Amino acid sequence: MPHPDLPVRVPAMPFLAADVGGTFARVALMQACHDEGRQVEVLAYRKLPCAEFEGLAELLQSFVDSEVRTSVRHGVLACAGHVKGDEVLNDNSPWPIHLAQLRHAMGWDDVAVLNDFEALGYALGNGSVGASRLLCGPAAQAEGPVLVIGPGTGLGAAVRLPIAAGGHVLATEAGQMDFAPGSIREREVLAHLAPHGGYVAYERIVSGPGLLTLYAALCALHGETPELATPEAITVAAAACSDPRAVEAMEIFCGSLGSFAGSLAMIFMTTGGVYLAGGFLHSMFTLLERSAFEKRFLHGRSVHAFLSRVPVWVTEHGRNGVLGAAQWYLRRGVP
Repeated sequence: MPHPDLPVRVPAMPFLAADVGGTFARVALMQACHDEGRQVEVLAYRKLPCAEFEGLAELLQSFVDSEVRTSVRHGVLACAGHVKGDEVLNDNSPWPIHLAQLRHAMGWDDVAVLNDFEALGYALGNGSVGASRLLCGPAAQAEGPVLVIGPGTGLGAAVRLPIAAGGHVLATEAGQMDFAPGSIREREVLAHLAPHGGYVAYERIVSGPGLLTLYAALCALHGETPELATPEAITVAAAACSDPRAVEAMEIFCGSLGSFAGSLAMIFMTTGGVYLAGGFLHSMFTLLERSAFEKRFLHGRSVHAFLSRVPVWVTEHGRNGVLGAAQWYLRRGVP
């Protein structure tokens, strides 16, 4: 993870970095590395299901007990949502996260927190597409802001500014924006979800649970009983064209994701490209390719010329969250 403005004062001892999602937490034991071309060394790494633990402290302690053979006094968390006072506020968190309690339970001197997509922005916005797959747009990358989007348990987004502007990452709550239907069918779905009007967030449609919501709404509109109970089952059925409601739900999901990504790309003028992050999207790459994603991403009229020059990549989430969190932590410096 090259980073030209690494502060002189970095932790000499290993520290924990955790990327905490609504379903899984990815935890790593990290250490600053001064080898040329590399900044962070991963000493140990595990992906743990949140549902198996009573709280974040128990999950982190399980990792320490099984993987760590040295003293750890510092940690950094990449979490969805934002910090208010001592608490991480996130509607999709599997348990409450209170920083003072966590610091005491782990016996740490310090715990730092950043948004999970802010962490992804630091990892993915460094000019290297790695194992990413090009979905649409030109393969060549230009200098400029980079947008990172990921539908999972919720819908996250962040923007990395170019190096000339400091390379900082702006966290957002873009997933909470009002859903904007792009077709008559989507208007019918929105009316079903909010029959008396009111607020429906994008993440209620464009997320793993959102795909399930779409499927159930479409079944209701057709007067049918839903037969599929998980986003994974809907994705498989859509790929096999074995369930017409699953196919329709996936079409709306992909089209809405395209509109959402295109709108944010316009707002931030992301000439550096757009990353769609997460194993959920990576596993449905073919469905995205043949969907209305690109058409909806490009929008229309004069903005089409700009958006057609913006590359859109699909990438695995993988270790990027913990790597980006560690990069930010080293840049921030340790108290």
